Amino acid sequence: MLLAIQILLGVLFAGTGIGLVVDLGKNRMDELKGSTGKQWASAFTVGIIANFLDTLGCGSYAPSTFMYKLFNQIDDIDIPGTLNIGDTFPVIFEAFIFTTSVECDPLFLWVMFICAAVGSFGFASIVTKWPRNKIRIALGCAMLPLAVVMLCKNLGVGPFGLVGTAVGLTGWKLIVAAALNGFGLYAPCMATCLLLGVDAQTCFPVFMGSCACLMPACSIEFIKSHRYDVAHTIGNAIGGCIGVFIAWKLVTGLPMFWLINLICLVLVWTSYTLLSAAKKDKAKGIA
Repeated sequence: MLLAIQILLGVLFAGTGIGLVVDLGKNRMDELKGSTGKQWASAFTVGIIANFLDTLGCGSYAPSTFMYKLFNQIDDIDIPGTLNIGDTFPVIFEAFIFTTSVECDPLFLWVMFICAAVGSFGFASIVTKWPRNKIRIALGCAMLPLAVVMLCKNLGVGPFGLVGTAVGLTGWKLIVAAALNGFGLYAPCMATCLLLGVDAQTCFPVFMGSCACLMPACSIEFIKSHRYDVAHTIGNAIGGCIGVFIAWKLVTGLPMFWLINLICLVLVWTSYTLLSAAKKDKAKGIA
């Protein structure tokens, strides 16, 4: 079953790559050729740093969104699609690494992966129709509880600090984990697994593999609707894989306590900037 998972990951990587290249060739060549040096610099910087942190378990969406706002080279409305399409490739790379190096029940992985993909596809069909401010509000509101979950886990406070030993789930616990896995990753998935008694290290192949399966499904909708930034998507795809490789080879044993605390602060700050921007536009009558 593990070999089947590896084959699936390879197919997803190739399929998403082909879909992106076809869309770029048919519809986005002018944007690709017109991308500026600042856009490319921002794109690769974000891709490398965010996916470096992603491999260490911090997640990439929060630092990516923070840096997008900091560099101001991408329209907010394109952030969800850019993150989903571009990060698909480094996340699949991560999944290859962790599904082969960390012990986890293959059946548990399959159930979690399928539920994540199904939930993501349905959600993407909705998000691609949202206006800019609705996306800002959704991202801003989602980041606050993620910061709380990550901080509690890092400090060992409340149920998120409990350490389990299971390498898989069965029965009602598997049903609960599978049902919730379509509604958020990384932190929500990790929090759910920890609450149900899964070993903390085993959470890595679960949430990384889940993302590797859901992101291609989600990316289909964003590619079809052209709701992504070309330069930053490519920067995430290529630079992100470089960041994953560096983290895997050099610093996977790095103490994460202070780094995760910093990411929590980034989440809160990014949430504030997105919600503030939405509030200002709403006051001006902009949707």
